[in-house]
Order: sequence, then C-alpha cells, then structure tokens
Amino acid sequence: MASPPPEARLTDYERIREENIRRNKTILASLRRKAAELSATIPPSSPKRRKYQRRAKPASPAGPVVLRRSLRTRGVPPGESSASAGANTSLAEPPSPPELRTTRFSSSLASSLRDAAAAAEPPPGPEGGICAADGFDPGRELVLRRTNARRVVPDRILSVRILPLADRTVVVTGDKLGHIGFWDVDGLVEDDEDGDGADGVFLYFPHRGSVGGIVAHPTAPQKIYSSSYHGEICLMDVEKESFNTIHLCDYPIFSLCQAPDSHSSLYFAEGNDLKLFDERTGKVSTTWNLHDHRINSIDFRPENPYMFATSSTDRTVCIWDMRSMQKKGPKSLKVLDYNRAIQSAYFSPSGSMLATTSLDDTVRIFNLDNFDDSCVLDHNNKTGRWLSTFKAIWSWNDNNLFVGNMKRGIDVISVDRSQKSLSASYTAFLESEYMTAIPCRFSLHPYKVGHLAGASSTGKVFVWTRA
Repeated sequence: MASPPPEARLTDYERIREENIRRNKTILASLRRKAAELSATIPPSSPKRRKYQRRAKPASPAGPVVLRRSLRTRGVPPGESSASAGANTSLAEPPSPPELRTTRFSSSLASSLRDAAAAAEPPPGPEGGICAADGFDPGRELVLRRTNARRVVPDRILSVRILPLADRTVVVTGDKLGHIGFWDVDGLVEDDEDGDGADGVFLYFPHRGSVGGIVAHPTAPQKIYSSSYHGEICLMDVEKESFNTIHLCDYPIFSLCQAPDSHSSLYFAEGNDLKLFDERTGKVSTTWNLHDHRINSIDFRPENPYMFATSSTDRTVCIWDMRSMQKKGPKSLKVLDYNRAIQSAYFSPSGSMLATTSLDDTVRIFNLDNFDDSCVLDHNNKTGRWLSTFKAIWSWNDNNLFVGNMKRGIDVISVDRSQKSLSASYTAFLESEYMTAIPCRFSLHPYKVGHLAGASSTGKVFVWTRA
C-alpha cells in the first residue's frame, strides 16, 4: 500500500509555516539580484587615506627646573607623607609643582658660602682632630631639641650631607622625587617681603629622578654636586642659586664620591661600573667594571688617596688600590663575601677599620691589618620598600658607629681594639619624642663634634647636638 505524500502528514500550522519559508526565500533571492544589478552600475571609488602629521616634540628645557620655595610657604603639613612613596621613580618624571616662587638664600647663609669659596685651605679638623673626640660619649651627651627637627623635602630622603662649613650647620638632602633641600639650622629668621626662607629651609627641584648622592669637598664647600637615578650629575651655582647639569649617563647613578685630594675629581657608580669624571674637562676619563651588580657605596681610606672600598648588591665588598687598577679586568686587594646585598662599606676616621651594613641583618667590622680579626653584630636591616636602607657610619673617632633602628631611634655601637681581638657591642639607644620617623641615613658635621643629622623617609631631618 502506497504511503501518503509528505504534505499530507503535515498539520495545518506546519503547512502554513512551510509556505512562508518558500515565500521568504523567493523575496530574498529577488532582493539579491536587484542589489547586484545596482552595484554593477556604480563605479568603484578608492577609499580616502587619512593623512598623518608628525607630532612635534615638545621643546626640552635648556636646564633643569629649579624650585626655590620654603616648606612653610608651600603649606606642607609637617607630618604628611607622600601618596606615591612606593612608586618606582628612578626614571619617572616627577609631577610639576603647582606654583613657582623664588626663594633666595638668607644673606648670612649666602655670605658663609661665599666666604668658604674664598678660603684657600679648609679649616682645621673637628676641635683639633679626631683625637679630641676620644672622650666623646654619644649615648650620654647627644640630645635632640624640638627646634632641630624639621621637614626639609617632600618625600623619602636617599642622601644627606652636612656642608663642611666651620661657622654653621647647613644640612643638604635629596629625595626620591628629585628635590634638593637646604636647611640652615643656625640661620636667623630674617624679615622678607614674602616670608620665604624664614624657617631656614630652601627647596630646589634640579633632578628628574631619585637623588642618590650629594657631596661637597672641604677645600671647595661652595661646589655642591648631586647625582640622580636618572643619570644626572648637577653642580649648584651658589651665586645664581641654580643647578647646572654637567654630565648625563645612560643608566642610574647610585652613589657619588669625591677624591680626597681633588674636589674636581668625581667618582660615581653608573650601575656596576665605577667612572672617574673630571669637572674641569667635563668628561669621563676612566671607566672600570668592578662588580656584577650595582655599586651602593664608594669610600676612600683616610690619609690614603689611592685606596678605596666599594659595596655592591652582588654580595661583595671590595678594596681597591687606584695605582694598580687596570681599565680591563681590574683586580681588587681584598674581596669580602656575604649572603645578601651590601648597602655600605665605610672606613673609620683613622683608616684602620672598615664597617659594612648588609641586608643579611648584620653590621660587620674588620681590622684592615688583619681581616680575620673582625666582629659581627646582628641588626634588623629589613627596611622594606617604603624606607631607605640603613647605612652605618662612623663617629668622629674610631670608638663608635651610628645606625638607624626600626624603633624610631639610633643604635650606638662601641668598638674596642684595646684587647687582642676586635670587639663591638651596642652601648646606647638614642630616642626622642621629637624624632617621629625612622632615621635611615646619617651625616656628621666635619668640624663640630656632636652635630649628627639623621634623615628619614618622610622628608624630615633630625639634628642631634651636645647637651
């Protein structure tokens, strides 16, 4: 028996649906034919190409931007911290200041710098030399007064230096945004139309990156050099109160040092290379590749202008003799190995010892006559990314070291060489209600025993003096 056709098995609804589908297909086919015929009658047109104009590069400033304003006139609260403290600003452009105002040095400070420039010889050592400081007891004599705590720069301080001026205390600091701040600690408040500088603080903006080094030689204290992680070396013109860029590098400059016998010879660490720059010729005369990673400190041995020490992130401290160094593959006199990066290696005032600070949470002291004669002190150096790393520095004699403490204080380490072997211990902890931040970097006044400046990551400086 024959089966009925497919249409006979469909319901009325399905039959109407099939008819609609066939009708729609017919309409679509008719529309496609008409579209094809219409497109054939229109000639094709080439699409217009967009014209691109080369964007003009913004004109670069002739020199570094200079910001000269006191903190008081900027309205910066003393306890305020920067919101960008954790940002990587080694090569980033710092934000432009909201306003530019001129702040001149006080007449007395400018006069001191000019008088220092006119002096042919540096003043005598601290109160007759380091031997005069043998009886100095920092744990008992040092105090911090309320007037000696001041915010000098807006952000975290990476470098601090007390200028070698015999008649006053002037602290120069550099922060991670590129500011250079001067604090005339002994300056008198002077009448000024704008009131600028009345607090003794003068702020400049010469660098585009973190200020890693500030130096001023005792024979030429008016020549203030600074370097940055942006690869810049600047020299301040004291008369014009402006900074001149005297050298540019391709890589960050992490440390800066002057030769003890020449204020125009600058040694700086560009990454893991040590370079000698002569300010008189404006050129780098020699380059040595000394470490596998960045060099964190450079220090010359007192009374010996040829011997110096370098510390590095490659976990070594090296001692070098300039007279035997070759340009290619220089060999060191001594290599000290560590388990972690070393942040500093500084000679004692007499040059007989070397103190190092490492991220392995130690402070080590070596006898240069016998490196096996050494001592190790445990010290919490885990400052993290928000604080500048600790760097232990020597006192005015070989008896003491100063190093920052995470408890907002200063550890005083006493060193004893009277016995057969070298020994050291913590003998004092300097703390004060006025030290409201952790002091990380330090500088001593070269001519005033008892003037110690500690710099913090909040831009504050604390100057301790004798009671």
